[in-house]
Amino acid sequence: MDIRVSAAAKDRDTRSHVEEIENLVTPGDIITSDSGFMRGHGTYNSEDDRLLASVAGVVERVNKLICVKPLKTRYNGEIGDVVIGRIIEVQQRRWKVETHAKLDSSLLLSSVNLPGGELRRRSEEDEKMMREYLKEGDLISAEVQSVFADGSLSLHTRSLKYGKLGQGTLVQVSPSLIKRRKTHFHHLPCGATIILGNNGYVWICPTETEEMDQTGGYELNLKPVQRSDREVVARLRNCVQLLAAQKMQLYDTSVLYTYEASLNFKIKDILKPEIGLEILEQTQHRLEIEGT
Repeated sequence: MDIRVSAAAKDRDTRSHVEEIENLVTPGDIITSDSGFMRGHGTYNSEDDRLLASVAGVVERVNKLICVKPLKTRYNGEIGDVVIGRIIEVQQRRWKVETHAKLDSSLLLSSVNLPGGELRRRSEEDEKMMREYLKEGDLISAEVQSVFADGSLSLHTRSLKYGKLGQGTLVQVSPSLIKRRKTHFHHLPCGATIILGNNGYVWICPTETEEMDQTGGYELNLKPVQRSDREVVARLRNCVQLLAAQKMQLYDTSVLYTYEASLNFKIKDILKPEIGLEILEQTQHRLEIEGT
């Protein structure tokens, strides 16, 4: 029998203090009464020409432009972002992909690698073989190539590190929690690979060999995964969910430190409130000491 004493309230008080955000606003709050500023996303002008917030978020100023970045929103893509998406439809010379954005994204047939990385024009035969490579329900990693006028995204998988994803687990978090880094593909020393998609989708899988890793998803390893590898993936998944629940930034260092701090506990216990707070305190302390 598992009996726990709820001490989460006391633990929250003893945790390291959380800095208050000075420029946090809610809908209807007055941002400025100065008429010299331009209205950006998340703002509107009142009848007496004051600038008000239309969403809850953080005020950002760029010269004379003021906008409010929402605390919780769907993914707004930018060129160069790494995303994880799910194929929802095969269309003529393109795939429709769900990427947690306001509109579905597109992956053109001309924007994917051919088997073996062959470079040539796409033919009718390639169009007929589209479902052989990517079909409805498949998960892919890709990069944002361009943003259309309506805000929808055009993706590409021309690099061999992108492509169809095989055996692993998918975790969905808020896109605002994913920290922008130079790379979002991380081979962790614990024997797992994690892809932190800018769109809030996190993929965790056992680390593949270099030969399998550079096939663009055309060759998937579907052999049974060893128990030890499954336990590593499950522990990482719980660590990611723990960080997301406490609104902490997700990047390779924070995930790895949380994983290492959780090794003293069973996998199923990581998400228990009192144990989760203890793990996060160790992680936060280590991040502050090393300044990462």
